[in-house]
Amino acid sequence: MLRAWKLEIVLDPQSDKALYLQIADAVISDICSGRLKPGEALPGSRSLAQLLKVNRNTVVEALGVLVIEGWLVSKERQGTFVADTFPVFTERSLNGKPDVVKGNTAAAVRLRFDDGHPDSKIAPINELARAYRQLFGQKGRWQLMGYGNELGDPEFRKTIVQMLNYQRGMQVNEEHICITRGSQMAMYLMAQCLFTSGDQVMVENPGYKPAWKAFEKAGAKLLPVNVDAEGLVVDEVAAYLESGRKIKALYVTPHRQYPTTVTLSLQRRLQLIRLSNKYGFTIIEDDYDNEFHFGYRPILPLSSFCELQNYVYIGTMSKVVAPALRIGYLACTCDSLIGKVGELRKMIDVQGDSIMEQAVLQLIKDGTVKRHIKKATAHYKSKRDSTAALLEKYMKGKASFTIPDGGLAFWIVPNKKVDWSKLREKMQERGIEIITPENYSFNETVNGIRFGYGSLSEKDLEEGIAVLAGLL
Repeated sequence: MLRAWKLEIVLDPQSDKALYLQIADAVISDICSGRLKPGEALPGSRSLAQLLKVNRNTVVEALGVLVIEGWLVSKERQGTFVADTFPVFTERSLNGKPDVVKGNTAAAVRLRFDDGHPDSKIAPINELARAYRQLFGQKGRWQLMGYGNELGDPEFRKTIVQMLNYQRGMQVNEEHICITRGSQMAMYLMAQCLFTSGDQVMVENPGYKPAWKAFEKAGAKLLPVNVDAEGLVVDEVAAYLESGRKIKALYVTPHRQYPTTVTLSLQRRLQLIRLSNKYGFTIIEDDYDNEFHFGYRPILPLSSFCELQNYVYIGTMSKVVAPALRIGYLACTCDSLIGKVGELRKMIDVQGDSIMEQAVLQLIKDGTVKRHIKKATAHYKSKRDSTAALLEKYMKGKASFTIPDGGLAFWIVPNKKVDWSKLREKMQERGIEIITPENYSFNETVNGIRFGYGSLSEKDLEEGIAVLAGLL
């Protein structure tokens, strides 16, 4: 049955963006503009395919993306409808590295389970070395050895801007970007320039302690906000704000929450944006593992919503290539904040690694990075599936877990309360080091563990999981 919705979707077959994503984004645009109302039915996939003159599978993929992201709901034997459970914006409403484990020596540790490091063995090392050689072989190589811009190489910043705007739906330019030596440096620079002593910042609990330490170093006071199956509990954010506290910022990992890996729901994203606009606090968005996802595409960042007025977006390329490659970035549309970040960066580091930036830029331009991400994603998806099978085999009846749709870690919750310090000691006796929950708990230790699988072999994964399960 053909619904009444008037189609105005123009597809560009020459675009680098896949057709199903063009269709999906056009539907999202119509929902945001109000042309498509909550509860309204969409044309059937067959009819839509005929109208757009595309393969039906392309339409099915587009609808699948929209259902996953929460824009549409599918009702059996009825069709596909615009979701009616998320709030709609109107003009009126919009006015680390783990702690060092003591009591064990490095020589005694055979296996280290991290919190989600990439596999350095698959890094494009040869290609990076080739790019370096080419840079030093060019005629103007002497220019590489001089001083550069404290915000990063201009051409590299333009490329990061293109990636953010095109792939992540943001609206920034190169003047809004600062390239840093990893995301933690971006976090530190931002904290020093945004906070003054006594400022209050809301953080996820459990959450990412290295970010908390950067905020506290700048004099900020932390306010914990709990996390559940839909991500950050935004009602608790609202309660802090309504209590009259002067909140400067909120730190959040909405794509895959650290450490639990849950994705912040669309309804809560929109609610959070309204609160930020109403009360004037800055949303600090840490999108630490956007690249590796195993579904249609990653959820777009909070910072991609044009309604959001105050944000700082932090990302990294260290996971894309290798942890030793220290390239991170922060983006925001506040000129004064970027100016302060640049001044502080110049004071402590003068500039970034312009030669490394040029080398990575070359890998981006010749397609190496794109090919590597595709290869790495397949590699990690296979490893995720084998890890899930091992967890099912050894943890059944002892712990629960969900299979993440991306990223490099599982969140495992034992069925019974665990004495994590004793469990850690027993694992150390077997030469295995794990990151226990005090590394991401606020006060009371949570009864869960973040289990990275990306950097270890399947043999090591099985050994570690078997030992952990035996001790639970």
